[in-house]
Amino acid sequence: MKKKTFTLLFSLLLVSASALAQTSSRWGITAGANYNEIHFKQTDIVPSSRMWGPQVGLTGEMNFSGIGFGVEGALLYTLKQGKVNYGDRTMWAAVGADNETVSMHYIDVPLHLKFKYHRLNGFEETLMPLVYVGPQFSFLAHGSHGNLNTYPPVNVYLDMGAGIELLQRVQIRAGYNFSIGQSFHTKLLDENFAKNRTWYVNLTWFLK
Repeated sequence: MKKKTFTLLFSLLLVSASALAQTSSRWGITAGANYNEIHFKQTDIVPSSRMWGPQVGLTGEMNFSGIGFGVEGALLYTLKQGKVNYGDRTMWAAVGADNETVSMHYIDVPLHLKFKYHRLNGFEETLMPLVYVGPQFSFLAHGSHGNLNTYPPVNVYLDMGAGIELLQRVQIRAGYNFSIGQSFHTKLLDENFAKNRTWYVNLTWFLK
């Protein structure tokens, strides 16, 4: 039994070492924009509307040769915003609340499993489709001032998207992520919390 266990562990080690030996990694600069919705649990209490925000940072990827799969991580600054119309409701206006822009400045760390379809008879060197999915951890750097909202320091999102890689250097992507926990909640009604739901587009220029 011990011999079989040792043989199995040794075989797994060889497979892992072989896979790592066939990986390639690179880093790139990412810039883009997002279109965010502040979605309240009780949508009829506070009306809101979407707003645009920027995104910029660094993205790294590791690809496993020959199978199309890889892993990806990034360090991004993202501004997520939304117009929250407190003043449109009597209960909020009575305590002096007005319509305001809620701004959340995040340091985002997405971690993706990525797949590139590369069996295109050489055309993949010009254009290659890709898809990805994974969690995103968003650390709040700053939330907009005001007496109505409180913000948790960390948000967890599910992030997914698709795109293309051009000339083995530039990736253009469109994606969607949504917060699993609370993005912020109102002080007047503690149970009335909001979640970010975000569409985005970005471009990454890889340095090699």
